[in-house]
Amino acid sequence: MKQAVRAFKGKSLAYCLGLNFFSSVRITKEEIELITSVKCAQPHEHLGMHPHRKGKKNCLIVRAYLDDAQSCHLVDVVNDSKLYELKRLTKDGLFEGVIEDRNEVFHYLLRIERFNGEICQFSDPYSFLPTLSDDDVYLFSEGSDHFVHHKMGSQLRNIDGVKGVSFVIWAPNAERVSVVGDFNHWDGRYHAMRSLGASGIWELFIPGLESGVKYKYEISTRQGSLLLKTDPYGTCFEAPPNNASIIRNVDDYQWNDDEWVQDRANTNWKNKPISIYEMHPGSWKSVVEDAACPLSYRELAHELVDYLKDMHYTHVEFMPLAEHPFDGSWGYQVTGYFAPTYRFGMPEDFMFLVDTLHQNGIGVIMDWVPAHFPTDSFALAKFDDTALYEHADPRQGFHQDWGTLIFNYGRNEVRGFLIASALAWCERYHIDGLRVDAVASMLYLDYSRKDGEWVPNQYGGRENLEAIDFLRQTNDVVHKYYPGTLMIAEESTSFPGVTKPTSEGGLGFDLKWNMGWMNDTLEYFKKDPIHRKYEHHHLSFGMLYQYSENFTQVFSHDEVVHGKLSMLLKMPGEPISNKAHQLRLLYGLMWIWPGKKTLFMGCDFGQSAEWNYNKSLDWHLLEYPEHKGIQMVVRDLNKLYQEIPSLALGDTKPDGFEWINCTDAENSILTFLRKGSVPTEDVAAVGNMTPVLREGFRVGLPHAGYWKEILNTDAKKYGGLGFGNNGVVESEAIEWDGRPFSIVVQMPPQSMSVFRFQG
Repeated sequence: MKQAVRAFKGKSLAYCLGLNFFSSVRITKEEIELITSVKCAQPHEHLGMHPHRKGKKNCLIVRAYLDDAQSCHLVDVVNDSKLYELKRLTKDGLFEGVIEDRNEVFHYLLRIERFNGEICQFSDPYSFLPTLSDDDVYLFSEGSDHFVHHKMGSQLRNIDGVKGVSFVIWAPNAERVSVVGDFNHWDGRYHAMRSLGASGIWELFIPGLESGVKYKYEISTRQGSLLLKTDPYGTCFEAPPNNASIIRNVDDYQWNDDEWVQDRANTNWKNKPISIYEMHPGSWKSVVEDAACPLSYRELAHELVDYLKDMHYTHVEFMPLAEHPFDGSWGYQVTGYFAPTYRFGMPEDFMFLVDTLHQNGIGVIMDWVPAHFPTDSFALAKFDDTALYEHADPRQGFHQDWGTLIFNYGRNEVRGFLIASALAWCERYHIDGLRVDAVASMLYLDYSRKDGEWVPNQYGGRENLEAIDFLRQTNDVVHKYYPGTLMIAEESTSFPGVTKPTSEGGLGFDLKWNMGWMNDTLEYFKKDPIHRKYEHHHLSFGMLYQYSENFTQVFSHDEVVHGKLSMLLKMPGEPISNKAHQLRLLYGLMWIWPGKKTLFMGCDFGQSAEWNYNKSLDWHLLEYPEHKGIQMVVRDLNKLYQEIPSLALGDTKPDGFEWINCTDAENSILTFLRKGSVPTEDVAAVGNMTPVLREGFRVGLPHAGYWKEILNTDAKKYGGLGFGNNGVVESEAIEWDGRPFSIVVQMPPQSMSVFRFQG
């Protein structure tokens, strides 16, 4: 393209201009140079139709830059398709004509004959007013247009009966921006955009473009660079290596989930069971066995729904499905913040998946990554040759751990971009929750940095005040527009008030991943049972802070990669059946413990190998009783969690939990009570953490009567040894553990037994 432009540079004016130029000089040599060398920031001032005064007479002047045209005529569609000839003004395609019999701007078409003889007719892109109003520009610059994604990027429009696409991009350091694509041979000379002043916004409406057309932005910067960038607001993208944005209508899908959406808005999720199946769609299941050939969005809609319903999960959480170039990032290095990835289908296919899940009573949570973005040159990084979305100072703008860039949350336009992304997933795709990745890295300026490698805030502190304000604002606007939507923080520090309302000084999240409980519990279970009595505090310590936030207990993908071993192989000892005993016990503890639940795919049937993003789960393991038994335990735990009101109601309420005995380190037994609003909702949990069968073990309880054993992870149907209590035990008026009644139970080795009061 540069070569094509330079072909006329340095030539004489007589060489460049047609014979008619001097008889009607209406444009200067410098202005022609700006257009033909593609440096014009205001092409609409010179191209298109404009009122003109010729002598004492008012008339119209029309210009068009059409390098591929042999001849050009203007078609007056208002006045019987009358033709006016536009004469070639320069040899590289600038045409001009004077219309002396009209003096008011009117709607017209351009009819051209190309050098190959082809004749075509189209509306002139430079005959349209900006698609953004002054108010739109003001709100964008202020960062307060929450739905700015309806205006920025590519938007299919019908303007005065003319169908086409408007393009709007933010590039304040650009000298010139053009829309390039298949429709103009990727030549930046054809569709230069207009600058909307100090806002840094560039805009153009191109008639005739339709859904499915590929495009990018060609940006000529003040530093002399020529960049080719994808659309930050793009809704669909081409596969690498080209990564082009694709015009796509994402508003025509006919949803059938009204009942779900209405119910969600009226649901207080703090009091409801939330059991989340975290998954990576690309490695869940393959179309062809033992091959990396993942299911499409539409194929997932059927197989995934069947699995989730069978397992009694309430929600599925997708690892990031926003567009990303590198499979190995697992989706966490996003380049398309408004687009479902091309890997599994088109945007409407993803809508079908969400719609189907909703119609089957399953909520959809998506990982959302506002903490960082990759350095890929085709995307957000140095978008207009300056640090536009990121900080210029690497001490503020570069993540050392991930080799990625950090958003400048203090910049209005960046904050508005990210908030619009969050809302777009809720609006366009009916997402029920966003799990916000790497929140800790956003909260602290010194995150994973040594002294001298970070810049303090204005008060000299380490808190990222702009990021904190951004998170609060995002949570507030999501809850405002989409009530019932869950905002979940992956936050690994003790930052206070993550799940407190913003009105009380908190960050405003609904839930927080309980990383402390996860780390302590796994540390305990990795120990040989003979040493567990010395580590008993790891199991009880979590209750000291359990109600400081609204937690979800979690074993995520992060715990089964990078040499950490699978959940099953974390358990000590041999053979595999022994490991399965302990994993069933661990899941029993997790589900009866307060807090919502999140479990990564494959962990619920004891996947043996670590998770591989490029390989299907080992579903064949379900042919073996150890793995099938683990899956059955998780299924039954999910069912109990939904059936027993005290479990979900007490997830976030301290009065729903009581220790029975948390100090029996010698026996490595943990006992606690989950209390309901009536005695028959009370549940007692007894966990035996060693391979020793405990006969005649007494447990103190608050009520006299029968207690039904509703779960025993050692049951033979789960692959256990079959020890237990024959279904029901009756309490005696013998005081124990500080309670007036007690039961005597047989405690199977390495198992969790759960009893519900019957009255």
